[in-house]
Formats: sequence, C-alpha cells, structure tokens
Amino acid sequence: MIRAFIFLVGFGSAVAGGISTLAYLNLFVNGVDLKGYLLFILKRPECYLLPIGLLIVASSIYTPDEKKSSN
Repeated sequence: MIRAFIFLVGFGSAVAGGISTLAYLNLFVNGVDLKGYLLFILKRPECYLLPIGLLIVASSIYTPDEKKSSN
C-alpha cells in the first residue's frame, strides 16, 4: 500500500513537471532558441518535478518488496 502511494506521488510530480516543461515551449514563439529554452527551464524549480517524479516512480517500481518470505 505504501509503494502505491509513493508511486502516485511520483506520478503526480512527474505530470506537474512535464506540464510545466511543455508549457514553457511557448517561448519558441517569442524567438528563443533551444539553448535559451534549456537554460530557462533549468532555472525554474517547477521543472525539476519531472525528473524527481520519474526517479520516485522508478524507485517505487524497482525497490524489492520486503514482505517476501524467504524459504
């Protein structure tokens, strides 16, 4: 149950960070190049939610279950 909660928290964080990162793609309309875009999203704290959320999701999936009985 705890792993499901951690998975959902990570998924929500990844979605929020992904939406923020995609929303800033509108900077290309204003003439910002790829280098300027990447430098801009590196300065925005909400864009860090995407990699953090992906790490949380991966850790909740790949962490071994402690309740397995050893025979």
